[in-house]
Amino acid sequence: MPMPGSSEAADAPPSPTLGELSRVFGRIGLLSFGGPAGQIGMLHRVVVEERHWLSEERFLHALNYCMLLPGPEAQQLATYIGWLMHGVRGGIIAGLLFVLPGLAVIIGLSSAYALYQDTTWLAGLFFGLKAAVLAIVVEAVIRLGRKTLKSRFLVAVAALAFVALFVFSLPFPWVVLLAALTGIFHTRSRGSQTQFEAAPADLEKKPPVLGSALTLLFWICVWQAPIAVLWIASGPQSLMAMFTFFSKMALVTFGGAYAVLAYVAQVAVEDYAWLKPGEMLDGLALAETTPGPLVLVLSFIGFLVGFREAAGLGPLAGGVVGAVLVAWATFVPSFIWIFAGAPFIERLRGNRVFSSALSAITAAVVGVILNLSIWFSLHVLFRDVRQVAIWPALGLDLSWPIWGSLDPLAVLLFLLSAILLFRMRVGMITVLGVCAVTGLALRWAGLA
Repeated sequence: MPMPGSSEAADAPPSPTLGELSRVFGRIGLLSFGGPAGQIGMLHRVVVEERHWLSEERFLHALNYCMLLPGPEAQQLATYIGWLMHGVRGGIIAGLLFVLPGLAVIIGLSSAYALYQDTTWLAGLFFGLKAAVLAIVVEAVIRLGRKTLKSRFLVAVAALAFVALFVFSLPFPWVVLLAALTGIFHTRSRGSQTQFEAAPADLEKKPPVLGSALTLLFWICVWQAPIAVLWIASGPQSLMAMFTFFSKMALVTFGGAYAVLAYVAQVAVEDYAWLKPGEMLDGLALAETTPGPLVLVLSFIGFLVGFREAAGLGPLAGGVVGAVLVAWATFVPSFIWIFAGAPFIERLRGNRVFSSALSAITAAVVGVILNLSIWFSLHVLFRDVRQVAIWPALGLDLSWPIWGSLDPLAVLLFLLSAILLFRMRVGMITVLGVCAVTGLALRWAGLA
């Protein structure tokens, strides 16, 4: 929604009412399947093309900022749009409605998984879903690469980001920082304009620094409130440790959903041993079949930890508490970044240096998703994957498959998923359904 005095205000339709905003984002929250790419596409179609609430330029500016932030970019974008429409109230409504339907579904599915994961039907179901998820992740690499890597420079940034992560295990915040600096240097070296373009009149007034600082402090207190509640209630130490871990993770997992999953796979699976790689893939398959941000898979992890370790609460109650705690730690920071930072980011529209940094970061994210797709492919297609040292003096190693453990049925299901997605253009939900039924049939036949 253009603000009073902007060049867009004259041609823009009236801003939506709070009730209309709630209805629209409630429907988006229920139908936002397809991971971040599909969800961003849905937001664009509804907000820009159908409702005309934002211009293309303003939508992309908000999206680029959200891509820069740690955490789920699609939910952050929904919060940003709600904030533009109706301030903090609109941001809270849009952000919550984008998450809550999927959280309710993932808690229900996690309960079924925790109680019945050893049954034949559920094992077969997940066998098929894992192969379909792998094809979806590969498609995400190709789709985002085609959309983002529009120059040789950006292709090089993506390739270097992949090498930094896959070979050297460089922390993702460093990859983001180096990509941003590279983008800025590239722009300056080409002699591009580095000053502000003509700023709209509504952006010339600086947002109050004190008000932004108080907003930041308030939302940080809200974010960390569960720690105080758990401490007062003498809650299980496992839940406190988990909330602390995911709070720290929320600050360093840049690049959106796929970067979050890569980080969690490395730390929560390999370091903390909370889950096995197969369970991580099961959780991703569940999250792919539910609406809302893909990082709801983290609530699946929280459910299993609470189910297994919060014995004093009872398994199911502990699981629900664990899932909600992880969701709180993961999604509340999105409100912090938007409410405290968006007023300043709105003033940067038209700044070419800032836009160049964002473009380079988006290219680096392609390398992150490629790294994740390789990690998933190894654990889906092979039964045995080991760490092989390639430079012991520097502590460098690679995940390497045992070739004799290749699962031919998993390969066939992956190829089926890829054909349905790439050649036949079948919808993601249909692909997941076909592979789930096929995996179930193979399990009942004793083949998988």
